[in-house]
Amino acid sequence: MQLRNGVVASEIPGAVWVKSSASIGNGNCVEVAALDGGGVAVRNSRFPDGPALVFTTAEIEAFVDGAKRSEFDHLTG
Repeated sequence: MQLRNGVVASEIPGAVWVKSSASIGNGNCVEVAALDGGGVAVRNSRFPDGPALVFTTAEIEAFVDGAKRSEFDHLTG
């Protein structure tokens, strides 16, 4: 099953949503779910029935690598 960006997050079959343990618990979290057949869906925890963005595994790997290298630190303060 090929999912498209904007799919209703709560309707993704078999999705198990997880968030970082660094989340501060006020609902302002990004959640991710591994997709059957590869890829990752991302949603805003404040809107669990809202749209999800869908990325390939390679796209997520590139993003995580950039985060580990502090390439996005300027976005948080």
